[in-house]
Amino acid sequence: MLEGWARSRQLPYRQVMRARVITMAAEGAFSQDIARELRISRPTVQLWRERFLALRLAGLEKDAPRPGRRPRLSEAKVRRVVEATLHTTPANATHWSTRSMAEAQHLSQSAVQRIWARHNLKPHRTSTFKLSRDKHFVEKLYDVVGLYLNPPDRALVLCVDEKSQIQALDRTQPGLPMTPGRCGTFTHDYVRHGTTTLFAALSMLDGKVIGECMQRHRHQEFIRFLKRIELHTPRGRELHLIVDNYSTHKHPRVKSWLARHPRVHLHFIPTSSSWLNLVERWFRDLTDKRIRRGSFTSVPQLIEAIMDYVNNHNQNPRIFVWSAPVERIMDKIAKCKEALDSVH
Repeated sequence: MLEGWARSRQLPYRQVMRARVITMAAEGAFSQDIARELRISRPTVQLWRERFLALRLAGLEKDAPRPGRRPRLSEAKVRRVVEATLHTTPANATHWSTRSMAEAQHLSQSAVQRIWARHNLKPHRTSTFKLSRDKHFVEKLYDVVGLYLNPPDRALVLCVDEKSQIQALDRTQPGLPMTPGRCGTFTHDYVRHGTTTLFAALSMLDGKVIGECMQRHRHQEFIRFLKRIELHTPRGRELHLIVDNYSTHKHPRVKSWLARHPRVHLHFIPTSSSWLNLVERWFRDLTDKRIRRGSFTSVPQLIEAIMDYVNNHNQNPRIFVWSAPVERIMDKIAKCKEALDSVH
């Protein structure tokens, strides 16, 4: 292999020269003769002969690691920036910026940026959370996740919820279209033309959505939507509906209707746990893809847009798959509680 390296025209030049040094040395040539023949210095020849004796072929492939430039900032200074970022706030703000931290620590803004990037610190970003205080959290969690991962035989599981107060917003001026180098635009102000509420049921079997827009979201409208679900699902199948703890879902008239329709069963998610209801994920797609950037001059126009989205979705439905078992969820909740307890 070493002779092949010495004759190669594909390998890096430095690797070829090192191989030639070793092959010539193996033939009995002295270091000064090798240096003269290859037009390199004698110390270089000696260096690679010693590297080969110590590391064999691996010593010729790569250069030895170098110490690099001495850091301009001491580790003590870096630690002070990190500690200040994690445990203090500026006097006139809720969080540090690169400029305010640079001024406080007598550094350049770019130095603070490098320190934050090295330690993965992002003071400008926050994320939201909420831990459920439901006394029956574990029981409800097992119930709902069990329906996702192991649904009953010959039964349909549907995630049901209302997206209330969807506003028909009309921009005050026409927006500009997107062009190369410029994004599309629309005015920051708007005119309200009323609201509607979307009742939706997402099937866990095929991903299709049963949807209906109504003016209000009382128990009367919820019963009306339950009737619609019954009408659009196969007869003889048990229906297991995953719902939240909105008061209309527990109204006495709703309970009375359920008693007369024994194939429909409601399963309540724990309080403050909307992430357990997968129809919320579908609502996010509806908002992002059809509502947020839309302009509607009336509520009927808004309803038409929503129902068009529902119909298009049902033509090529996306199945939402739940994969997290209860044990993994409980582990995350335990870690979250432990972190909160350590802070407070």
